[in-house]
Amino acid sequence: AGPEPHLVVLSTASMRGEEATARYGELFTEMGAANVTGVRPLTREEAGDTAVSEAVMGANGVFLTGGNQVRLVSVIGGTRLEDALFSARDRGAVIAGTSAGASAVAAHMVAFGRPGASPRHRMVNISAGLGLVEDVIVDQHFEQRGRMGRLLAAVALSPKLLGVGLDEDTAAIIYADRTLEVVGKGAVTIVDGSNVATDAFQIKGYRPMMVSGALVHALPTGYWFDLRTRKLILPEALEEKEASE
Repeated sequence: AGPEPHLVVLSTASMRGEEATARYGELFTEMGAANVTGVRPLTREEAGDTAVSEAVMGANGVFLTGGNQVRLVSVIGGTRLEDALFSARDRGAVIAGTSAGASAVAAHMVAFGRPGASPRHRMVNISAGLGLVEDVIVDQHFEQRGRMGRLLAAVALSPKLLGVGLDEDTAAIIYADRTLEVVGKGAVTIVDGSNVATDAFQIKGYRPMMVSGALVHALPTGYWFDLRTRKLILPEALEEKEASE
């Protein structure tokens, strides 16, 4: 993010208010950020404020805190602040998020749902996210809260989307060329429903859903995945990529 990175902490999703903004500000300052600005619009009018969007426009990076992803998107979706996030992404700023913030960056997100290892009908509710990353749906606290079932259900309902499950203390870094790098203590689980067979369209209450043919990738730190081709990037291909940069 440059020699003197300027970061914006967007804490709309958090119920902890200014406490969350201050805490993340301290953490990023300790890690070397020269300037950290906190913004927390709570209404759509506030998200349309010029001063808020200008703070994002001047940032090298934007961090979306955890909390409630529906609250985050309902406040900033379609506002000047969302436009500023897209502009920041397009000029190369890093857009990052944890928990709710990670879910909200995709065009489709898990609004809410139930835990469990097996997919069930009506297990997951999907809504529009911010759309900074296309054609994926992200779920977080993945291994810790047993969310494999609802990610399988989400992909069965929308086979166009790649399901991305993030364990805690683990990041999926998505680059401009749509390659994904895994970093952290856990794993990133990717579910590809391109060839799935399912009875997801038969709404049966909270009953087991049939999902067959989903392709699952479990990737620990250091592994890479191509979101365009939906394939693991083999080590030799990664070496060629690094050599060409």
